[in-house]
Amino acid sequence: MINLDDIDRRLLAALQREGRITNVDLAQRVGLTPPPCLRRVRTLEERGVIRGYHADLDGSKLGYSITVFAMVSLKSQAEESLRQFEDHMRELPDVRECHMLNGEIDFILKIVSRDLQSFQEFLTSKLTPAPNVASVKTSLTIRTAKSVPGVPLE
Repeated sequence: MINLDDIDRRLLAALQREGRITNVDLAQRVGLTPPPCLRRVRTLEERGVIRGYHADLDGSKLGYSITVFAMVSLKSQAEESLRQFEDHMRELPDVRECHMLNGEIDFILKIVSRDLQSFQEFLTSKLTPAPNVASVKTSLTIRTAKSVPGVPLE
């Protein structure tokens, strides 16, 4: 864990809320002048605390009307088998998140798809035949009550 002071935390909270904020506005919000503010942000980026910046897109407006969570069990949990599966998931653009779990299920995936037919095709042609897959259980989301990126800082 990286030690952060109060100013770093305020910088991160502001950037997490509004990634497109200008350095001048950011500096003003946290009580710094722009040059030291920019240095702090660059240091947080270099240390890997800030991994990147992105736009939060509305998938449904772009034709991705379905979000599915898939629970995947593997035949083998040997490290090489786990890596092969993870590498394969990184290559599939429909898989937006891939998390290894402990317990009965080995991985949970967040998958987006244009429609049910597209998802079914993805499931049968890309996910089920993936390396080392023993079984896949899926749950289609009905609605999303909360989706907040990042971590709580305030």
